[in-house]
Amino acid sequence: MSEKKSTVIIVDGDHPPILTDHSDTILESLEKQNIEVHYHCREGFCGACRSKLISGEVDYKTDPLAYIDDDEFLPCCCIALGDIKIKLV
Repeated sequence: MSEKKSTVIIVDGDHPPILTDHSDTILESLEKQNIEVHYHCREGFCGACRSKLISGEVDYKTDPLAYIDDDEFLPCCCIALGDIKIKLV
């Protein structure tokens, strides 16, 4: 059985699209491609990695405690449910 993969497109900067799967958080997938994301806790507590979700859906592995707006997500504790477009803040 193969792992489901999703494409993450970063709309700001000149990063190529990256592939992510459900075994990695979006933050871990970005780090594997040497894309720098500001973070502190890696567990959804601090909100330092807050980013904008332009399109697509994410699912949280851990419910975040940090405040986020409706169009934001925390890459440290979520996975992509399909192809997504994001803006790193």
